[in-house]
Amino acid sequence: MTNLVIRNARLVPVAAGDTAPDSPVDVVVQHGTVTQVRPGAERAVGVEEIDAAGRWLSPGLWDQHVHLAQWTLASQRLDLADARSPEEVTAAVAERIGAFPGTPVVGWGHRSGGWERDVTVSELDAVSGDTPVVLISGDGHHAWLNTTALMHLAMPVRDSVVRETEWFSVYPRLVTLVGNDGTSPEAFRRTLDAAAAQGVVGVTDFEFGGGAAEWAERWAAGCDRLRIRWATYADSLGEVIAAGLRTGDRLPGCDDRATMGPLKIISDGSLNTRTAWCCEPYADAYRLEYPSGQPNLSGAELRDLLGRAQRGGLEVATHAIGDAAVAEALAAYADTGARGSIEHAQLVSRDDVRRMAELGIRASIQPAHLLDDRDLTEKIWPGRAGRCFAFRWMLDDGVELALGSDAPVSPLDPWLAIAAAVHRSADERDPWHAEQALTPREALAASVDGQSTVAPGSRADLVLLDSDPVAAPGGDDTGTTAAALRDTRAALTVVAGLVVHRDL
Repeated sequence: MTNLVIRNARLVPVAAGDTAPDSPVDVVVQHGTVTQVRPGAERAVGVEEIDAAGRWLSPGLWDQHVHLAQWTLASQRLDLADARSPEEVTAAVAERIGAFPGTPVVGWGHRSGGWERDVTVSELDAVSGDTPVVLISGDGHHAWLNTTALMHLAMPVRDSVVRETEWFSVYPRLVTLVGNDGTSPEAFRRTLDAAAAQGVVGVTDFEFGGGAAEWAERWAAGCDRLRIRWATYADSLGEVIAAGLRTGDRLPGCDDRATMGPLKIISDGSLNTRTAWCCEPYADAYRLEYPSGQPNLSGAELRDLLGRAQRGGLEVATHAIGDAAVAEALAAYADTGARGSIEHAQLVSRDDVRRMAELGIRASIQPAHLLDDRDLTEKIWPGRAGRCFAFRWMLDDGVELALGSDAPVSPLDPWLAIAAAVHRSADERDPWHAEQALTPREALAASVDGQSTVAPGSRADLVLLDSDPVAAPGGDDTGTTAAALRDTRAALTVVAGLVVHRDL
């Protein structure tokens, strides 16, 4: 790896109890590791030297939950995030088809959970004719397709949306409808470069379909920019185990920046789709086939998957949004001895937070989701909002936190996630259950993959920032602090000692 000296950098104190020098220091990187942190460090001949000019140096940021191909495709899709009714969606679809006749339409971002009625395939057919239309909800857990698209994707024709497991199974077949130009190595490279420009040094990729071989192909084609942890799903678990891949192993065809991640299990649904599995019914349960949501797997199926992963040396990332799903996932971890994370943990009981800590299960959380889900939660989970996005409970009870975005559900933007964890509001309203907020330092510590303040022996995954990310410029005014966090700019990003972004 390239050797490097960063001079005149102020260190950001990250973990609780960490301290940093009062004045700038020099940081020496050799073979992907920080070897010296002190003023006046010597530079060997031929080693690159960068003047930080008093900027702040922190461990690089991670996004621990990304669907990387979907995020890469997001810029090419019809943006429906602002649609407030089915009629607004169909009008946008009609406009797109009018502008590009015959071109299949793939939309992203509508949130029907707040609409007053369910949508139908018939009304989408009325504005689309024979042009295939696939509209993916903003939570990724259902899609509204027209009849042409249903038939093209070999799905039973119906007059309702496609939800949960059925949708996840068909998603990889979208390539037969729209091609794969949007997920070429060049497109992935642009996505990775954009992440590096925000100080991101690594992501955990939970993309549906594909396999480790695809990452080897991308790696060889120049997508070796950031650290990648690739997750498998149940359908490819057997192949991963047969190949002897364990969590942390280098992916075949890549270097040690690309490694095997966890088994991903989607144990329940989502708030927006009203399929998150809860202990109590939804407020509008009369509209639902399953008044409290439902699990996607039986208890036996869940334990079988966790047991297979544990025996195969894989961690497990279990999607669980409703409180019933969280409780069942924790029971399955306890029964099987598996290790890993609860992904989302959106609605929890205090006892289950304590159970998570006892079992050593991480909470992989996406704070920006609370900005979108605030109003819908109050509407359909009344009286439960104090148990939603319970970051303070988790931290105080000893649960390890890992921040991410779930991109494209939220943007791949670590500063948006950190700001949301600190302020818990996207508008002029007061923070939503401010008692569950984190401090800037706590949120940053949950965003750097367990790294502490930069010191000799640290991984040379570093970001140089124009401002101090753990300061609170607004004091008790978390809104001002959050605004400053969202504006944080990365001047330099280094991965394994290699400069991958420079804007000095």
